[in-house]
Formats: sequence, C-alpha cells, structure tokens
Amino acid sequence: VQLQASGGGLVQAGGSLRLSCAASGRTFSRNTVGWFRQAPGNERQFVASSPWHGGHTFYANFAEGRFTISRDNADNTVTLQMNSLEPEDTGVYYCAAAKGNLATIIARDARQYSYWGRGTQVTVSS
Repeated sequence: VQLQASGGGLVQAGGSLRLSCAASGRTFSRNTVGWFRQAPGNERQFVASSPWHGGHTFYANFAEGRFTISRDNADNTVTLQMNSLEPEDTGVYYCAAAKGNLATIIARDARQYSYWGRGTQVTVSS
C-alpha cells in the first residue's frame, strides 16, 4: 500500500485546510486509517482515526470540534477537514493505515499503523 497525502499549505490563524490521502496498491476499506502530525523537535502526535466502516471516529483532544476525519472506501481516500486552525497546529501531517481494523483504545498509537504516507506541510501563521 502506498499513501500520498496532499492539501497542506500556509494559512492564517482561524482559517481552514482540507487534507486528502489517496491509497494505491490495495484497498484499505477494511483498515483503520489515521492522521498524525509532527512539529519540529516534537514526537509524532495522533490527530484522528477512522475505523473501516467510518463510524466511531476518534480525535485527539486538540482536534475535537475543529477537525473532521472522513473516508470514501469506494475511492480509497481519507480526508481531514481542519477548521479554526491555530499556529500550534503547524507541522507535517501524515496519513497512515493499519493492517486491519483497530480498537479505539489503541488507534492513537502510531506503532499500530503499518503504512505511512510521506506527509504534507501545514503552516499556520498568527
């Protein structure tokens, strides 16, 4: 599976971005997918995840109410809509897919994901 994230860019605080992740090589319709981010000097941080059926999406506290993860299994894509962006949201955003479906309790753990995209830079200016 190859994942390619896109949609990053420079935006002012309060603005919005929509990230997309396209998978190729195989379908991930039966896999949990997630978004992570990493700021310079920081560890990779969980943002959001979606189980294969799209229900019971799970968000980091900072993303709750501002970010929305969604997926289209027919197109093999997953998106992350980010609203009310803050400078603290700056970082490289990665999409990832697990080998199977993950329980919510472990979906925030990056070690559970086997497939990773190259990341897309998000910069939020104040």
